Amino acid sequence: MPEFTVSAEDAGLTAENFLQESIPAAPVGYLRQLFKKGKVKSRGVNIAAKDSLSIGTKISVPESARILELMSAPQRSAPKIDILYESREILIVNKPAGLAIHNSKGHERDNLTTRVAEFLLDRGDKFRAAPVQRLDLETSGPVLFGKGKKSCSELGKLFMQGEVVKTYLALVHGKLLGRGDLQTDIPAKGKLKTARTSYQTLVSNDNASLLELQLHTGRQHQIRRQFADAGHPLYGDRRYKGPCSRQLQRLFLHCRSLTFVDPFSRKRITVNCSLPRDLTRFLPQMGINQ
Repeated sequence: MPEFTVSAEDAGLTAENFLQESIPAAPVGYLRQLFKKGKVKSRGVNIAAKDSLSIGTKISVPESARILELMSAPQRSAPKIDILYESREILIVNKPAGLAIHNSKGHERDNLTTRVAEFLLDRGDKFRAAPVQRLDLETSGPVLFGKGKKSCSELGKLFMQGEVVKTYLALVHGKLLGRGDLQTDIPAKGKLKTARTSYQTLVSNDNASLLELQLHTGRQHQIRRQFADAGHPLYGDRRYKGPCSRQLQRLFLHCRSLTFVDPFSRKRITVNCSLPRDLTRFLPQMGINQ
């Protein structure tokens, strides 16, 4: 059973931070699962991730193939994240398409929350950051993280009260002109719930329309489902039968900006996130020039 001894230099670290330094190749999420399952011990007694360690303490972990593999792996560099905005309480990062926000099936080892945690740990920050909003797996754009429980609570209230303005860009099939408002009932957690999305057409032709969207509710797949039901499915949306092209390997949906009042500084904040290159390159192929 692998065992690690706390040195004078490491004294005072939490058990989680100590193990991260002792097994640098191990993802933060994986180590936290070891603690939750009671597999991290000191003299045969379970210890918690937040326990502070003293000099000479011996920490043991299971002698599994996964642990041995991580112990022999070269040290990983901290994952790079694209920080769009940061304050003492808030962190906003750019999520690429295809990266899940949370630890979920198929995304246990690599997700945005784990990347942020590992980045902060490598930077020497002791707090935990958690996301307070959702973006679908295939959608790119800014994701708001709170630093610590109080920040997450205050930022979460903004979303619950509808005080965060979220603007999206989407490319839909067919010609759609002017402004409009979609308000429909869509399935959500076994019930029908009202979803509302406003749109403004930026550029349009017979094949495609580039829309700027504003969400007034936050139902899962809201944009994708509503525009598919309206006869204008999004490009690259296989789930809702949108047109798919070899030149577009993802869903054409991007969160363009977040606007809200910082509950701590009371300043109005707008964070913009440029359209990714793969989407920008696809527009001229559909006769759309911004």
